[in-house]
Amino acid sequence: MPKVTIDDISLEVPLGTTILQAARMIGQNVPPAMCYYSKLEGSGGKCRTCLVQVVAGSYKDPRPMPKLVASCRTTVMDGMEVRNTTSSEVQEARKGVTEFLLANHPLDCPVCDQAGECKLQDLSYEHGLSKSRYEFKRREFDRIDIGDKIQLHMNRCILCYRCTQVAEQLTPERVHGVLHRGEHSEISTMIEKAIDNDFSGNMIDVCPVGALTDKTFRFKSRVWFTKPVFAHRNCPGCEGKVTLWYQGSEVLRVTSRKDKWGEAESFICNSCRFDHKKTEDWVIEGPAKIDSHSVISQNHMKFELPVIQPLLTTENEQTA
Repeated sequence: MPKVTIDDISLEVPLGTTILQAARMIGQNVPPAMCYYSKLEGSGGKCRTCLVQVVAGSYKDPRPMPKLVASCRTTVMDGMEVRNTTSSEVQEARKGVTEFLLANHPLDCPVCDQAGECKLQDLSYEHGLSKSRYEFKRREFDRIDIGDKIQLHMNRCILCYRCTQVAEQLTPERVHGVLHRGEHSEISTMIEKAIDNDFSGNMIDVCPVGALTDKTFRFKSRVWFTKPVFAHRNCPGCEGKVTLWYQGSEVLRVTSRKDKWGEAESFICNSCRFDHKKTEDWVIEGPAKIDSHSVISQNHMKFELPVIQPLLTTENEQTA
């Protein structure tokens, strides 16, 4: 098993492990990732936010790599030494990448449903500039519905390609993708086509920004006012393990369960996501595990499971 050292922390990892995966195994000093998604084959290598500095290639060839490399695409070699948070060069490069991602991204966090769960918000907070140097006209697109439950706001898209990979790997027929090239690239559907397959809602979960949103949840509540609860049901289309987001006793939305890296533990079908928004449809397991650093954790410990009111009252209750 090759041995890698990341920011002076060493670990032996299986062959074929990337630097990003090794950092996640260590559990600290993990590079950010906007396009990499471990559940999607071929993801990564597009956003460049996970750049790291390799100061020693391996025991056999200890020379440093001449340029910063994408940690999600670079395989670990035995004796490799990597600098992430301890490298000023990496931090400056990450600030530059963040500035490019924000060049066309609108500052509409106060009205964006992704606020509070947005990876770009986190990246901007850690590496963004206080003022934009971009002086040109931003790209602007009209909002379009790419399905009866999904709205696409291309102004916010960072072209991470996650949604297209979901469609390629989870659905029998992909009807959307990236059109045009360069700064004119955009996510869109084929002519007069709508995305209506049974796993299309997973595009919402994998989107790191607010480009793809759930139309049934839009503008209903801020995410930090809702309470996430783990639940499951017997579903013929998927595993049926989800997170219910409550406000009071009402389920505002249903999403897949996320691991500590913000990735879906398992993809869920549209029936679970859109058609079952009542507590009685689910077996409640308990409050979801939320990172204490997340804004969603606000008042999370005070949450009480909703009580299902009986639909019918007894004759004594009616008399009283």
